[in-house]
Amino acid sequence: MDSGALFSLDGRVAFVSGGAGAIGSAIAQALAAAGARVAIADVSADRAEATAAKVAAAGYEAIATPADVTSPAEAQRAVAAAVERFGRLDIVVNAVGGGAGKVLFSAEDYPRDAWDWIMELNLRSTVVATQAAVRPMIAAGRGGRVLNISSVRAQLGINSGYSAYVAAKGAVSSLTRQWATEWAKYRITVNAIAPTFVDTPQVAMLLGDPEFKAGVVARIPLGRVGETGDLTGAAVFFTSDASAFVTGQILTIDGGLTATQ
Repeated sequence: MDSGALFSLDGRVAFVSGGAGAIGSAIAQALAAAGARVAIADVSADRAEATAAKVAAAGYEAIATPADVTSPAEAQRAVAAAVERFGRLDIVVNAVGGGAGKVLFSAEDYPRDAWDWIMELNLRSTVVATQAAVRPMIAAGRGGRVLNISSVRAQLGINSGYSAYVAAKGAVSSLTRQWATEWAKYRITVNAIAPTFVDTPQVAMLLGDPEFKAGVVARIPLGRVGETGDLTGAAVFFTSDASAFVTGQILTIDGGLTATQ
């Protein structure tokens, strides 16, 4: 197989949870450009439709499947809509998450409502969307790909009130390994990418503080924060035949940050 074919997603269907967010939409567009037909799942119907339209305007095939993927019923409905439209499902990408900068509390006082919100957003969304998407993959018997979004905070603490976020992303990394073990018999691979700060609207408030941003950049050997485009190559790799013998792995995309710790 030539190198181009290894990374081709021709004939495959991807369900991108959080596909209208900055990271999710970048990944959805990259998968579409590699040949996949894409279902854009997002809690905002308007944003899901706009992202699907953007993918379609680039000459690729996409639909919006609005859903709150912390709800099993909504996640199942969205997956069913993707399967009904495209006839199959091969890939699920879990790009719902974030929120850490909005709920910063000391570890000894971290409130339950903030804790539960971060867990819902980052962990439950991943579990519920993946369960809904993997069932038709197992039933079809063609194998599949699961790609989770973890974080460097799954392995590094930070003195900024991130208790819930590091716990949630640590669980995502652990589930990546667990699911890889359980679903290998179905030829479903499960991997994750773990970025450092990525310049998106979600972290604009944090990165808008020059002192904070300078501190982050100073710890990154490549001298900058991440961009959404830094994640898309890994996403195509993990969802294509190029990674057919790779499962249970977490790829850190951090400009060298963790290499210095």
